[in-house]
Amino acid sequence: MTNLDDLSPDELQNLIKEAQAKLEQKQNSMRKDIIAQIKELATSIGVTVDIIDDKKSKRSSSGVAAKYANPSNPTQVWSGRGLPPKWLQALIDEGRNKEEFLIDG
Repeated sequence: MTNLDDLSPDELQNLIKEAQAKLEQKQNSMRKDIIAQIKELATSIGVTVDIIDDKKSKRSSSGVAAKYANPSNPTQVWSGRGLPPKWLQALIDEGRNKEEFLIDG
């Protein structure tokens, strides 16, 4: 085992990255094995199972469609829920109407 006290900050950072990568690899492998077991058990009783990968879908969207977009930076969007973002509030403070920034669709 490596003595952590003897490692430089860069070496510790690399060790952390390697450990995180190895942990993720092992977790993915275990996950695949468990999914295979679930499917095998389901098949054994004549049932089919659809596995939904929440891990991927949670990061891809918030679940609420964007309703407004910043004309200066279309990557800045707002769903219309909660407080308006700073970019929209600044435009409203300039006297503009938030309806101007509605996303077509």
